Amino acid sequence: MKPYQKVPIEECGEPMIAILPDLFAVVSPHPYQVLGAPYGEQSPYFLRQRVVTQLLAAQEALQQDYPGWRLQIFDAYRPVAVQQFMVDQTLADLARSQGLTVAALTPDQQQTLREQVYTFWAPPSLDPTMPPPHSTGAALDLTLVDGTGQVVDMGSPIDECSPRSYPDYFQISDRPLERQYHHHRQLLARVMIAAGFQRHPQEWWHFSWGDQLWAWLSQQSGTPVTSAHYGRYELIHGN
Repeated sequence: MKPYQKVPIEECGEPMIAILPDLFAVVSPHPYQVLGAPYGEQSPYFLRQRVVTQLLAAQEALQQDYPGWRLQIFDAYRPVAVQQFMVDQTLADLARSQGLTVAALTPDQQQTLREQVYTFWAPPSLDPTMPPPHSTGAALDLTLVDGTGQVVDMGSPIDECSPRSYPDYFQISDRPLERQYHHHRQLLARVMIAAGFQRHPQEWWHFSWGDQLWAWLSQQSGTPVTSAHYGRYELIHGN
């Protein structure tokens, strides 16, 4: 169990709405769908209604200082089946990077690699008291695009399972390019946090509003949040 999963959930029943591509930049085709993730008829480009409202506020703040820039959505809603698929995919990729296969891993190797996976991926739990953040419709992975439509370089790709993904990895670097990476990460965090989001401690790209992780991080910063607003989406709608 991760610390944030102890936060109680008081589901508010708020609906999911589409992330409109004319308002935000989106990665298309969706990277997990390309891999074969089992979304079925569900779309990854959905979030809870209040989360989309907060996201618009973040983009407006960004454009005040950087006209023409936009938030680019990499991933948002993620059914638990997709979470399981991506955890398995990431484990296989890590094993392959070491010249191994999942089937041939020793118990110690399996444990080591799974610990690495779960540093960046939430467990694909079906327990209603500890849903994966993305399965609530409250969490999203995103980056920035500039006024020309080019993706802003953050120094590491989304979903990289390495310390380079930690938000402050480049903070103490004296290399100008790496200092720029840190500046871009801080810019993303500044506009998102100003809009009420919280950032994942190990992922520069992951932000949420209203889920257990958001509530727990809010508590750590001294904000009197007692519960999460959103639980697992499928439980409400039977999807």
